[in-house]
Amino acid sequence: MIMIPNYKRNRQDRYRQDPHAKRTDGAPETAPVSKKTVPSVLIGILVLAGILVLCILASRQRQKTPAPAGEYAFRVRYLDVGNADATLIACDGHYMLIDGGYADSSDKIYTVLQDEGAETIDYLVCTHGHADHCGGLAAAFHAAEVGTVLAPVREDPENYHFTRFAVQTEKAGLAITVPEPGSEYTLGSARFTVLGPLTTDVEDLNDTSLVIKITYGETSFLFCGDATRVEESSLLDAGTDLKADVLKAGHHGAGASTSYRWLYEVDPAYTVISCGKGNEYGHPHESMLSRVRDQGSELYRTDLQGDITAESDGQTIVFTVEKNPDADVFAPGDSFQ
Repeated sequence: MIMIPNYKRNRQDRYRQDPHAKRTDGAPETAPVSKKTVPSVLIGILVLAGILVLCILASRQRQKTPAPAGEYAFRVRYLDVGNADATLIACDGHYMLIDGGYADSSDKIYTVLQDEGAETIDYLVCTHGHADHCGGLAAAFHAAEVGTVLAPVREDPENYHFTRFAVQTEKAGLAITVPEPGSEYTLGSARFTVLGPLTTDVEDLNDTSLVIKITYGETSFLFCGDATRVEESSLLDAGTDLKADVLKAGHHGAGASTSYRWLYEVDPAYTVISCGKGNEYGHPHESMLSRVRDQGSELYRTDLQGDITAESDGQTIVFTVEKNPDADVFAPGDSFQ
């Protein structure tokens, strides 16, 4: 709204109404105002105002205005499952579940999938065979129909937790797919690439973690399971394109993961740590938090903020947290070892 200033309306209006009246306030008399002058001025102001409004509207049409949270076609939900990992990705009605936490997280995984209305999980991903990643994946087979199952190996007889997951997959009438590095898949209008591991011939099971980069429009999200510096270095040395807007930090914020070199190559604007409050390992470690602080990305943590949701319209990413938006996210874990 354009406001026209109200200049001394009391006395001057009388003189505009009667140009022959004598002034009694001591002010110099003014020339009579033409009846044609005021409408002309007002018309001019209105024309200018109209032009200004049209310019503003045209500018807004050219600019991309982010949709309000909850209205995006692409959504990543980092679930609070204690000192474990579980992430649900949704795009255009298609779903992907990366890890499922411990077995005692099965109820939450089932409930989340039901609440989402996910009748089909296009991709069920077990990044590696540790209990805090594959233990709760069984819930997915009960909550929805599963399409493709991805894991770094098909069997690991000496690993009880992964063997249990493999048996559940077989009971569902499915086979585990072991993707080659560089394998590409689509999830609705999003796409993802399996970047690693480049080898599973390593001492630490963590370094067999599937590393996955998901791209939606011009935004990208990187997941690396429990990869330590060993797997990070193998991907860096191979010249892998790791650039991403959002990084899910490796191994719950452990000091042996998320190296400086890794952080500066990924160059995330946001980093998410999935860890449990007061966990016995002291995750996230102070050394890792210090590196994230130095790199400059915005940090979120499930132990302090509950479920964390990142939504994208293809250009802009918006984060929402279940609780404690002002939490001290750079405070190290309670029981560092």
